[in-house]
Amino acid sequence: MDIKTLLLVASLAGAVFIAAAPRAETEIVDQVVAIVDDDVIMASELRERVAAVSGNLKARGMQMPPEDELIRETLDRLILESIQLQKGERAGVRISDEQLNQAVQRIAAQNRMTLEQFRAALAQQGQSYDEVREQVRREMIIQRVQAGNVNQRIQITDQEVGNFMNTQEGQSLTQPEFHLLHALLPITPDASASEIAAADAQVDAVMKRIRAGEPFKQVIQSSNSPYTFTGGDLGWRKREDLPSLLTDVVPKLSAGQTADPVRSDSGYHIVFLEEVRGIEQIVTQTKARHILVKPSEILTDEQARELMVELRARALAGEDFADLARQYSEDIGSAQEGGELGWTTPGQMVPAFEAAMAETAVDQISQPVRSQFGWHIIKVEGRREEDMSNEATRAKAMDYVHNRKYQEELDAWLRQIRDEAFVDIK
Repeated sequence: MDIKTLLLVASLAGAVFIAAAPRAETEIVDQVVAIVDDDVIMASELRERVAAVSGNLKARGMQMPPEDELIRETLDRLILESIQLQKGERAGVRISDEQLNQAVQRIAAQNRMTLEQFRAALAQQGQSYDEVREQVRREMIIQRVQAGNVNQRIQITDQEVGNFMNTQEGQSLTQPEFHLLHALLPITPDASASEIAAADAQVDAVMKRIRAGEPFKQVIQSSNSPYTFTGGDLGWRKREDLPSLLTDVVPKLSAGQTADPVRSDSGYHIVFLEEVRGIEQIVTQTKARHILVKPSEILTDEQARELMVELRARALAGEDFADLARQYSEDIGSAQEGGELGWTTPGQMVPAFEAAMAETAVDQISQPVRSQFGWHIIKVEGRREEDMSNEATRAKAMDYVHNRKYQEELDAWLRQIRDEAFVDIK
């Protein structure tokens, strides 16, 4: 059944998609099917969306729902989108061309295409690149509106995180993971003493080469190796997912180490721990101060940079950096504290600022650096290595609890805004 026929079902709700006027030369080709607050949804929008949904269902080999149900659910989705887009408009949510371009490029990359190939693929499917790009923009606005409204509804206590970490699910989530390579020297359980002796000699020869520093893969895959490496990459596994004979062996290894051979009914096993994650996270923290000056209508970008050059020179000449920050810095959060930022962790600052801070030695002042906030000069006061393992584990648990609550709160929020909106289905 074609899309035109599907949409005729909507006339049961009072929506007329194509109707003849009294005079034959007049034809209504589009019509309002719903009023949503200050917006309207047209029959053409609903028709196009139903076509897209139908196409996706067919492409996935999924069963088509009844016609009236498909149209009703699609219209409901369009109504919710309209409500959220209007909220975004009122809140001043904007997606820049650069942000939109990056999002479309990510979609192309996820489909293993260049942007040009992606555009060509859309054209081949009869889809407009500009329309797809506009839909991506709408979805980005909706995501921001949802995040802004839903996140403020979520409250997570330390007790909740601690309770989750003590559950079996929480412990499984926060377990370390091991990336293993595995090799097997086959030997049957009923092997003779001479066969076992020969196998032992082969094992010793292989382990000698590995312990001498030869790469594990190179030794195992060499032509004179008695080991087989077929399917030898076990991938990332948590302790609970390890083969039973390796459960006590692998956690004792460090990345880059090879375990002593383990004998089973299948033969001799050797495992190499290529990588490990989730056990220990040592990061370099930096203690710094900064001064921020923002370009404005009365201070051009170049003038702001020149002021940073002047302030840096004054600080190097002996003026107190903290006093200069209190006098000149436009960072509301740190100016009154003399530009004090405390100990910062990688990823905490914007990339341009972080790169300049990393390149600046302790007790030195960076050259002026431009970030999205304006011009900075940074004084580095200290560096230290800090074990963030507990914090990382707790943050992982916090993210899990947050994501679980987010979906619950999102569903509740969507129901609320739908109930509060003025919706008139024609």
